[in-house]
Amino acid sequence: MSKLPPRVLFGAAYYHEYQPTPRLDTDLDLMREAGFSVIRVGESVWSTWEPEPGVFQLDWLRPVLDGAHERGISVVLGTPTYAVPPWLQRAHPEINAERRTGQPMGWGIRQEIDHTHPAFLFHAERVIRRIVTHYADHPAVIGYQVDNEPGNELLHNRGVFQRFVDRLRTTYGTVEELNRAWGLTYWSHRLSTWADLWTPDANGQPQYDLAWRRLQGELTTEFIGWQAEVVRELARPDQFVTTCLAYARPAVHDQRLTERLDVTAGNPYYAMRDALALPDTGSAQQGWTTHGVWALYRSADRMYSSRQEPFLVTETNAQAIGPSWTMEPAWDGQWRQAAWALVSRGARMIEYWHWHTLHHGTETYWGGILPHSQEPGRVYRELAALGVEFARAGELVAGVTPDADVALVYSTDSKWALEDYPMLPLPDGSGGDRDSYHAVFDAFYRGAFDAGRQVAILHAEQLAAADPAETAARHPVLVAAGLLVADDALLGWLERYAAAGGHLLLGVRTGYGDEEVRARLERKPALLDQAAGAWYDEIATLREPLPVRAAPGSALTLPGEARATRWVDGLTPTDAEVLAGYDHPHFGRFAAVTTRAHHAGRITTLGTVPDPALAAAVLRWCAGESGADDGWRPGSASQTVTGATAQDGTRLHFVHNWSWEEGEFIVPTAAAELTGGVELAAGERLALGPWDVRVLAERTPAT
Repeated sequence: MSKLPPRVLFGAAYYHEYQPTPRLDTDLDLMREAGFSVIRVGESVWSTWEPEPGVFQLDWLRPVLDGAHERGISVVLGTPTYAVPPWLQRAHPEINAERRTGQPMGWGIRQEIDHTHPAFLFHAERVIRRIVTHYADHPAVIGYQVDNEPGNELLHNRGVFQRFVDRLRTTYGTVEELNRAWGLTYWSHRLSTWADLWTPDANGQPQYDLAWRRLQGELTTEFIGWQAEVVRELARPDQFVTTCLAYARPAVHDQRLTERLDVTAGNPYYAMRDALALPDTGSAQQGWTTHGVWALYRSADRMYSSRQEPFLVTETNAQAIGPSWTMEPAWDGQWRQAAWALVSRGARMIEYWHWHTLHHGTETYWGGILPHSQEPGRVYRELAALGVEFARAGELVAGVTPDADVALVYSTDSKWALEDYPMLPLPDGSGGDRDSYHAVFDAFYRGAFDAGRQVAILHAEQLAAADPAETAARHPVLVAAGLLVADDALLGWLERYAAAGGHLLLGVRTGYGDEEVRARLERKPALLDQAAGAWYDEIATLREPLPVRAAPGSALTLPGEARATRWVDGLTPTDAEVLAGYDHPHFGRFAAVTTRAHHAGRITTLGTVPDPALAAAVLRWCAGESGADDGWRPGSASQTVTGATAQDGTRLHFVHNWSWEEGEFIVPTAAAELTGGVELAAGERLALGPWDVRVLAERTPAT
């Protein structure tokens, strides 16, 4: 992305206005000494920018920008629209977000606003224009972050509901067509006029809820896109516009939203300490904070997937992140490991939340780089060492294209549908698991990771614009699991991908619903059953995991601990080969894994949510070697070795040791160690300390 500096940006969110003592020069000097090249400022304090309606105080930030520029530190300037001032709340109480129709959520946190309301938009545009106009020409400002972690609320305000009705009128034309498309004969929900449509609060119709979630995503995209256009009108041509995404927000469609921006930016938070150990024997549920090395990589690959290009990390862990009962700062070395893992998957900026630990407010114990004493300590020293490494590596590691042996299809529509109508029970049986989609998707991602394969994530919408044959050549293995919401065109695309030579791995729920999340009439997986050589009608949830065994003579090798979990499709082969089945008196009649050659390619079907052992075995078999083995493979179970291509074509390799135990890695080809400045010959042993990472650039005779 041409508007970004040529090196990896490195820094933190910095709020001098929150500091309890004046220390601007001290802070900026410490940043410069740590190798910081960027800070993010200004996005959280609308009431400081505009303390009274129409009364603006804009110069308070200038000393920060001037001081940063003097020290060679760039600035990302934020618009403050996610946290409205009390005077605006008082003057326009109608802008308060409603989580249920007619029930305002109240004030006192942030993002409590209906961002579609004209009164809010008027005041938001006014403050944006004043801030950007005032600072657009400041040489420190390289870009803008509009808003902050948008999409936090599903808005039930009256104006939003009326927009929903208008959207349905535009989409379906008549109430008769809506009745047909949504099956509203059920429970006597047929409409006679658009005025009959009920509000979403007590709705029980899946088609309604999916349409409602789609609207919420569009409203967030529209709001962020509107802000981006306002800023671009005033900004310099060399300044970028982005927003920082929290990918778990309920009203965000990241692929569509980032189309309106210049670059993707996201906030990957992760559990530290033993949560980053390999081998990983845990199975913690993922949330806004991920758990496990594989999940850290999944966060990075999600950010890359939004635009299929390098991205910015606008927030990530400094010290412990979260409430006061989650004080788990990293072990020595883990900040380096995580940062280089993110860079290896395309990050062009690593920015920490945040510079100093706050002394007041909700996030008092969300630890910053400096502790409450304001004195540099262990975290500062660790990150300063990382700053030296980034400077030494230079431009070579900025904006890399990460390797991928396996691709996974991501469907936001399916995620939304399975949040509102979960397919999987909660472990204690108390209800449905709203994280059902990610339980399925993540099982396959982790399987690829545990199999030593690198992953590309492709949005379902991105496939529509791609050629199936070209995709098969680029991504020889494609996983479509949990793809509940899919139209005929998408399912046809998957069949053509396999016919063109790709290996398509189908998981549960794929091909069950159509674009309206209606259950399809065809045998499942719909429109793919003949190509797959297997079908099912019967489905079942599982209370306990089932052992899965390889079929006699199967090419698939399974470990003894391989298990099916939570769900079973009753797979019945027609002309597919059975690779594995269930060790159970009832479920043993069904196949667990089948495969069939399809023209130039192959379709393999896995009829359960696999545990890590089963998922890794199946992905390892599907991927094979993914081309020639160049020797850049982990040397032990505690290591990961990932690859990427630099912008100048140099091959890069990132070798991690996620363990307290020391290790070593045998370098298969001559390489330069960018993190240490050491030249290594082919076959040389590279020592790895506890929680260590080394970045290597391959050397060729020409280099």
